[in-house]
Amino acid sequence: MQTLVNNGPVMLKGLFSRLTGSADEIRRPHARLDKTMHVALDHVSMSYGERKVFENLSCGFPRGRISVILGGSGSGKSTVLRLIGGLISPQTGSVIVDGQDVTGLSERGLYNVRKKLGMLFQGGALLDSYNVFENLALPLQEQSRMSRSEIAQEVHATLKAVGVEDVAELLPGQLSGGMLRRVALARAIIRKPTILLCDEPFSGLDPVSIKRIEALLMAINQKHTITLIVVSHHVPSTMRMADRVLLLLGKRAVEGRPEELRRGPDKEAAEFLNDGMEQPAGRE
Repeated sequence: MQTLVNNGPVMLKGLFSRLTGSADEIRRPHARLDKTMHVALDHVSMSYGERKVFENLSCGFPRGRISVILGGSGSGKSTVLRLIGGLISPQTGSVIVDGQDVTGLSERGLYNVRKKLGMLFQGGALLDSYNVFENLALPLQEQSRMSRSEIAQEVHATLKAVGVEDVAELLPGQLSGGMLRRVALARAIIRKPTILLCDEPFSGLDPVSIKRIEALLMAINQKHTITLIVVSHHVPSTMRMADRVLLLLGKRAVEGRPEELRRGPDKEAAEFLNDGMEQPAGRE
């Protein structure tokens, strides 16, 4: 477990175009120098106007593992994803993605970094007037030189991989919540990213759908060794799937293996996780 300093609380088409230690190893490595980390924040301070989100926050997300970011509302969970994607820049500090500091990069430089990223948006963020096939084909049409037949083959294969191969001609509004999330996941992985960012993938889903999405994310991680960084407030799924947890606790943050944090000496972290395990089984 590591305690970290933290003293404070597109259009889709355009985005496509732009866009493990043990308990006795408690230490605070310099994020930039830790080569096991696929993504790292190094002494990042971030504010929105007068509201501080992070101050001097350092944390890391291991390559090829599933990391989950937990915290209360307004703690900055989704801000971490925006920083990683280069959609916003910190006031100070560095954001390292696959060895490259994305802060201060030109738009061309950010484009090259974003090619490595997939994004599962909260709520899916599919284009309502496009059917499922067209939603998945769009990033391939804009960012690859694949032929129409190659794109069609890739779209159908990716839909099959997430278990919704029979919905290609449907509009997003015709899908159930769980099916919509699986289609959004298919679109997020269709360009074969090495890093997958997931913003609240379980929000609004029933318990059965939560476990299906959870199983898909774990299968994708294991099959393709993709680094997953998941923002969530669903503690039970976190305890089942996460290799590492970053827990944002207002003026500070801690990170470590989920069971270490739940059973460890940090009372606030343990209470957050233990209370979360008792949440009702219904919709979030």
